[in-house]
Amino acid sequence: MIQAIGLTSNPRQELPPAVDDVSFEARTGRVTALLGAQGAGKTTALRLMLEIQQGRGVTYFRGRPLHRIAHPSREVGVLLGEVPGHPGRTVRGQLRMLCAAAGVPVERADDVLEVVGLVSLRDQRLGTLSRGMDRRLGLACALLADPHTLVLDGPADGLSAREGGWLHGILRAHAAQGGTVLFSTADAKEAARTADRVVTLEAGRLVADQDAGDFARTRLRPRVAVRSPHAARLGALLSKEARAGQRTIEVVTEDGNRLSVYGSNCADIGETAFRHGILVHQLADEIGDAGPTAEPAVPATEPTPASRAREAVDATEAPTVAVTAVGMQAGAAPLTPSSASAAAPTSAEMSPSVATPTSAETPPSTPTSPPAPTTPSPEDEPAPAVKNLIPLATTDSARTSDSAPSTDPVPSTDPVPATALSRQAPVEPSPLPPPIYIRPARGPLRPLRYELRRATGVSTAYLTTAAVLAVSTVLCVFLARSGHTPQPYLLAAWPQELPLPPAALGAGLLGALAFGEEFRHPALAADRGTVPRRLGLLGAKLVVAAATALLLGLLVLGSDAALLHLVYGEEVAKVPSDWLSLSASWFALVAGCAWAGVLAGGVFRSTTAGLAAVLAVPILVVPLVQKALEGPSVRSAAGLPGRLRDLALVQWPFGVERYLAGGVRMVAQPVGSALMLSLTALLCAYLLTGVRGRAR
Repeated sequence: MIQAIGLTSNPRQELPPAVDDVSFEARTGRVTALLGAQGAGKTTALRLMLEIQQGRGVTYFRGRPLHRIAHPSREVGVLLGEVPGHPGRTVRGQLRMLCAAAGVPVERADDVLEVVGLVSLRDQRLGTLSRGMDRRLGLACALLADPHTLVLDGPADGLSAREGGWLHGILRAHAAQGGTVLFSTADAKEAARTADRVVTLEAGRLVADQDAGDFARTRLRPRVAVRSPHAARLGALLSKEARAGQRTIEVVTEDGNRLSVYGSNCADIGETAFRHGILVHQLADEIGDAGPTAEPAVPATEPTPASRAREAVDATEAPTVAVTAVGMQAGAAPLTPSSASAAAPTSAEMSPSVATPTSAETPPSTPTSPPAPTTPSPEDEPAPAVKNLIPLATTDSARTSDSAPSTDPVPSTDPVPATALSRQAPVEPSPLPPPIYIRPARGPLRPLRYELRRATGVSTAYLTTAAVLAVSTVLCVFLARSGHTPQPYLLAAWPQELPLPPAALGAGLLGALAFGEEFRHPALAADRGTVPRRLGLLGAKLVVAAATALLLGLLVLGSDAALLHLVYGEEVAKVPSDWLSLSASWFALVAGCAWAGVLAGGVFRSTTAGLAAVLAVPILVVPLVQKALEGPSVRSAAGLPGRLRDLALVQWPFGVERYLAGGVRMVAQPVGSALMLSLTALLCAYLLTGVRGRAR
């Protein structure tokens, strides 16, 4: 069950809020439609409910707000717009990747593909899907974690009648199994045909909350709203004249003295009432598809104490107008203020299209605004659950209590009358609904598995690896032909004119794509359009990027050595004597470039910026480090491994000091120092942006 209370968006400069104090319910086992024209506030209301847009209000999903739910994707399935997946990823690959993010078994992807009818298209690329197939994929993503509630924004927009009927059949089946379904639409006929309850928004305000049957009868078709003290007699006359004229009309008797006439117009009804001397208080056209432009004559929901207080104030200020209108009738008895107050219509009965009454006859069934009692009744007290969420009263209610005489005797046990209490302590307005904060998106529940499926699900990594191998082999052949390149640089295909070898640039590009593609196609937080800054996700990306870089570096060394041996013989392709330290330096270089790309892509949210940060290390940072290291050195760090061994609490294995000394020498090189400095700065920047986002 969904309970939305007081949803209000933030004002937009000089414009009113897109959603203003919207409250409704979507019950379990039923399909609820949020109806409204374009710009009515449907999408904004859904975004406020899902806490992805700032505003005020609170929404409970089975009694808990969304930020209090441990795993939101398992409680609420969301579809807002198109599926933001990589166009080169397959349908099955997209769902398998999201299975790792939601923490559900990978077999669930095949199950939902069968439910939505995409089994035959599971190997189709996302970029080639039609509008209908994309809607099916979006519904599959929403159903992936088997949620209890579905919140869909325009799921049938742009679909054919057949595809729309199929989609609503899936939603109906989900509700029949005990789920809750809420979807938005601008088509009134679609809402009446497919939903159990229709909530209508107009200009950001709630104008109706009805069952589908009542909605189809009262708002779907054009009608004429008639209010008269002789509603039954007028309805019988209209039906009689229609039969005599062989016309088809439908007269529906609403509550009180109100009629809804379908198939007629204001002119014919007004002429019939005039010929038979029937007083009419209201005669107005209402269009069912969009609802009346004015406020509905009968509130769709129970009025709040604040609205009752405003009606009481209007009733106390309106007697003079009522006396004038009633006194125009011939033979009307003079009215006292008290009788005028009783005859005055309430604000709910008045409408911009209502004519001024021309008769003193006032039906006893016409609802009037009673004077505000001095002692509030229990029915006027707000419910405890929403007491602090919706404004309930203003200081006008205190003035109403003072101006309206009380007919109920005050118990003798009260030491101070209620009127005196209202004068001494004015009623303070209740606090506004609680603010809605945009909280950071949650990371994947299985980040390493998610990152592996993300990286291997598209052809970008494979194409980049193939391009790096091709460029490296060509470069090493040309470098060996000149004979001036040292053996280590020859195997790495690293010309001295280039700042980095092709393998390091490729590793940096793959690392930058790890976050760049996430921000371009945000699958984790599709509704927010961003990527969650979680340490688990960052660690998984660093691990996968390092493994990819090491594999790429190993492939480059192997392919270059094999090609050199094939072209120039064994003499050129021999392994250097210090191969161990050179291999460590090589793998550290490619892994460091990959990590720099990952961190820079996460900080700057762009693949281009990540690759630029990798190139900035040898071009900008290395010269700065070399300049800083120029000049004589008074002290050295000789003996550092031995001192570190003395600080250790356990005995080091034999040979560890040699590897540690090699690592220290590698870091002491200008390129190693520049790379370590860049990685430290990027990591601090990433953590700082994450902490700042949470603080905001």
